[in-house]
Amino acid sequence: MSRTILYARVSTAEQTIAHQRIQAESAGFVIDDVIEDEGISGVQVPLAERDGGKRLFDLLRDGDVLVCRWIDRLGRNYDDIQRNIRLFLDRGVTIRTVINGMTFDAKPRDAMGKAVRDAMLSFMSAMAEAQAAAMKEAQAVGIAHARETAPTKYRGRKPSFTAEQLTHIEQLSQQGVGNNEIARQVGLSKFAVSRVLKDIVAAQVKLGRWEAR
Repeated sequence: MSRTILYARVSTAEQTIAHQRIQAESAGFVIDDVIEDEGISGVQVPLAERDGGKRLFDLLRDGDVLVCRWIDRLGRNYDDIQRNIRLFLDRGVTIRTVINGMTFDAKPRDAMGKAVRDAMLSFMSAMAEAQAAAMKEAQAVGIAHARETAPTKYRGRKPSFTAEQLTHIEQLSQQGVGNNEIARQVGLSKFAVSRVLKDIVAAQVKLGRWEAR
């Protein structure tokens, strides 16, 4: 019998495994099991070296469906994401994402379907790497500004968003996604999303004040 497995990775205390499951179920997924990696950096630790990642490779079989928030959960960069996903596809495991509802079918109907799947996988893997780079740059900008302008002053209230959420908000907004849908996808209130979008740079600086220490 095929299973639907959610892989949830979080790297900070502000993120939670439970929230990623809620997001997946709200998007219509019926989850049979959750494999998790908590407090793990997706940039520094390859999927195959994470405890949860190892379990995925051990458990997933032909016909299973692997659900993840986005394909960046499955690798550190373009090549890593491509390699891991293709390993699962070759095993007969279909990959589905919560964000944007992407499906990478392990068994396309024909050659054209496979070509479209592979092209979309390459494009989305490149997008994931670009997103990681943008997130890192946004953190660096905020940290540098905080250190230059107020290295010892009060940092203000801790942001309600993470660097990852900030990057996703900006990208989804550029794609024309509405604030309510952005809020649902990133796990924040629509008011928090609205405040961030009013001044992205200010949000980066605010986050940087906390990252700088």
